[in-house]
Amino acid sequence: MLFNSYTFLFFLLIVVITHNVLISSWRWQKVFLLLASYVFYAAWNPAFILLIWASTLTDWLAARWMYRTPDRVRKRAFLLLSLSVNLALLGFFKYGEFLLENIVQLAALAGVEYRPPEWNIVLPVGISFYTFQSLSYTLDVYRNKLKPDYSLLDFALYVTFFPQLVAGPIVRAAYFLPQCLTPRRANSDQLNWGLTLVVVGLFAKVVLADTFLAPVVDQVYAAPAHFNSFAAWTAALAFSGQIFFDFSGYSTCAIGSALCLGFALPDNFRAPYAALGFSDFWRRWHISLSTWLRDYLYISLGGGRHSSLRTQVNLMLTMLIGGLWHGASWMFVLWGALHGLYLTIERHFRGRIYARAEGNQSFCAGYVLFTFVVVTLTWIPFRATSVTDMWDMLSAVLYWQSGRGLNANEYVSALGIMMATLAWQYWMRASSLEALVERTSWMSRGGAVATVLTVTALFAGGDERAFIYFQF
Repeated sequence: MLFNSYTFLFFLLIVVITHNVLISSWRWQKVFLLLASYVFYAAWNPAFILLIWASTLTDWLAARWMYRTPDRVRKRAFLLLSLSVNLALLGFFKYGEFLLENIVQLAALAGVEYRPPEWNIVLPVGISFYTFQSLSYTLDVYRNKLKPDYSLLDFALYVTFFPQLVAGPIVRAAYFLPQCLTPRRANSDQLNWGLTLVVVGLFAKVVLADTFLAPVVDQVYAAPAHFNSFAAWTAALAFSGQIFFDFSGYSTCAIGSALCLGFALPDNFRAPYAALGFSDFWRRWHISLSTWLRDYLYISLGGGRHSSLRTQVNLMLTMLIGGLWHGASWMFVLWGALHGLYLTIERHFRGRIYARAEGNQSFCAGYVLFTFVVVTLTWIPFRATSVTDMWDMLSAVLYWQSGRGLNANEYVSALGIMMATLAWQYWMRASSLEALVERTSWMSRGGAVATVLTVTALFAGGDERAFIYFQF
């Protein structure tokens, strides 16, 4: 069930009315939301609900067993149970085919011809998100940061809460579960702001990402060797915009939908293309994943507590795994490795960069632009479907290449949107949409929302593309 579909909007309307108006008991409200979340997920493939149940029950029981035993060895055994079940499910469904393909290639290099049966396992939507979310619960309990005194109903709702179930934000148990202890019913302010966020998120996805940017990206990436350098640069910039508006649009819809039910979800994006360097980029882009990797992987590896070399290794391992989390492909590993390299290099100069940028707006703007350009180039292996396409795109953007071009409307729309995006995010880099709205009159807010809603409605009903991060 896609957020950018009339089916979801009707589903959301029914759920909001039923939750806020028709059910008075808090327990039955949670039961209803849990069932609604299962229906939402079952719209893709009902059988995969069994995987969510397996993850939910395992982690809820493992956390309780860990908390009840004083034996450190047994605690680790229960944690290992949680890790094994979740990572085994994730590994089999998401990385099984990838591992099999690499085994075949290694066998071929050794002169062995190995032809395994065709891999026909479907990747469950959102499995990377809900396994990481569920694991945060057992890891926090193991670290004595959280007490597992929540009911199975509360925990199941936390794992499967439909607004963020399939593409985040990855919500921590300590953030969401306390909200399950007291009745949640959206007031008028929450409902108004929640619906506004849904409209804004749909505008970002339907109009900006799908209508104006995706066609340019798809056209050039389908045959990058046939396009000239100007078209290649336009497509590279367009993909930076497409993936941002696609994913931030989903997150905004998720936060808004949850708010319509009285629940709060954390921000997932904060003007990432106005980042001052790469560590700042990861404090602004997909915040729920970057902080998860920092807290549960980077720090567990030792973080920055040891030698400079060890810290650099920890950074690189974290980003390599972060790249692999996005997909079972060496292209994603390369993307993660490049970001790990940037972070490692920048770590030695970050203090001087920040000190100079603090009193020099021209330097600050220049370094922000530099960061954006490098991030845009690094999106190329993320988007390319093969090594050949990646090299063709890189050749076209790094060296002058003649060939086909785009039409004038595509150049104007893609480049215009990206210029406006950069200007907007640079202006908003130290602020937020909520703060901006608070400073705006109700007439201006109403006019802006009406305009965005009208434009979105005009472009809706065409190509209903799935959100990019559904594949992860």
